[in-house]
Amino acid sequence: MSLEPLLSARKKTIGAKQTIKAVEKSQAKQVYWAADAEARVVDPILRTCSSKNIPIIKVDSMKDLGRACNIEVGCAIAAIIEF
Repeated sequence: MSLEPLLSARKKTIGAKQTIKAVEKSQAKQVYWAADAEARVVDPILRTCSSKNIPIIKVDSMKDLGRACNIEVGCAIAAIIEF
């Protein structure tokens, strides 16, 4: 899946804490999660996304997701708030 929407998003969340807040408030438009992230971190957020019908996009690695978020480290989960 292409990370282009995340790269060009005007507003996004990076990391589990920011992302779960956005998902719970139904502000997230799309959620991206890394396949190699710890399940205990991403599973609760993914379940909430499913219940709120927020699209979920799987990314190969935390490194790729971190790069798409313009950070130097890996990222387990991120969301687009505003395209």
